[in-house]
Amino acid sequence: MNRINKLFKENKNNILSVYFTAGFPQLNDTTTIINELKNNGVDMIEIGMPFSDPLADGPTIQHSSEVALVNGMTIKLLFKQLTNFRSNLSTANRELPIILMGYLNPILQYGIDRFCKDASALGIDGVIIPDLPMLEYLDEYKKIFEKYGLKNIFLITPQTSENRIRLIDKHSNGFIYMVSSASTTGAKEGIGKGQENYFKRIKAMKLKNPVMIGFGISDHTTFSKACEYANGAIIGSAFIKAIDNKNDLRKNIRQFVESILH
Repeated sequence: MNRINKLFKENKNNILSVYFTAGFPQLNDTTTIINELKNNGVDMIEIGMPFSDPLADGPTIQHSSEVALVNGMTIKLLFKQLTNFRSNLSTANRELPIILMGYLNPILQYGIDRFCKDASALGIDGVIIPDLPMLEYLDEYKKIFEKYGLKNIFLITPQTSENRIRLIDKHSNGFIYMVSSASTTGAKEGIGKGQENYFKRIKAMKLKNPVMIGFGISDHTTFSKACEYANGAIIGSAFIKAIDNKNDLRKNIRQFVESILH
């Protein structure tokens, strides 16, 4: 069973997923961040593949991508860093789902089949590609993803029609990424009434796939509120800010995760 499916089968609520950009703050921090996140209670991890022309990223994640690219991060190097990372995790942590998040252009440059084959061999469980159209995925890439056991995670927004949400739910088999508002990534001040109504509407649809809420989740309060309406939540920009300094990386990660969960 894919580790994403296993997680949602065993743990239905309050799932915490954290996003970080590969190559940030330092080029070789990738496996340190993975281990510290898991050791401090994170349930799932999204690794961002930096790209120079992102569509959905706000200023914080854009900045981290710029730094990572200057540091020399590439998909090829990221895969090299992830070699044998699962065997280096403690036995209890080896079922940790790892997802790669990035844009289509660098993946096409790498080669879709090669990318999926290499990612699967490393122990990656799924991919989020915000600019990959669903019909293009179904027509051209679905069989490749399935051949290598990778889940393709689709995003929905407040503007996504019910028909499209149902179609995404039909063709998904991991979880649905529910974007909390019509904006780019980044911490927001709380969760507004309009967002809650949107969350309630999606919850009432009783989708077959689990739902994770992302964009604007930044602290214990917003995480807890999101978990009232979904299986869990995804935090990115707030975590990037927490590790964007010269202090002890492990300590920063530990303190951040603790602040979200308690």
